[in-house]
Amino acid sequence: MSEKNILAYFHTVEEAKEAAAKLKALRITEMRVDEVGRFPGEGSDHLENPINGDFSGLGYLTLGGDFGDRNAAILAAADVSASGMSSGGEDDTMGRNYLLTAVMDESVHHQALRVVKDCGGLL
Repeated sequence: MSEKNILAYFHTVEEAKEAAAKLKALRITEMRVDEVGRFPGEGSDHLENPINGDFSGLGYLTLGGDFGDRNAAILAAADVSASGMSSGGEDDTMGRNYLLTAVMDESVHHQALRVVKDCGGLL
């Protein structure tokens, strides 16, 4: 039989782990839960003074990004979420920072999709 996969995004790690626990009963071949984000790095964990602080740029202060490339930092700072002046529009993936990846036999794929949706996952 052939294999199918699922990539599902969740708001919380608890939702993703709940779905993973339920999927184990379906004999999933491979499965993992990862935290994902739009920008690299852990960001700032302390207050920075933008006037005399030593920080890499606006993307570091407002987005929590840790950019190794100056061009990437400049591009991230141009994002509407960096200034706080706009929400950037409607996007269903916003706030869904936990990715469940699962590989399964084709025979249980539809059941797995139902489990993921019931647990709040976005496919």
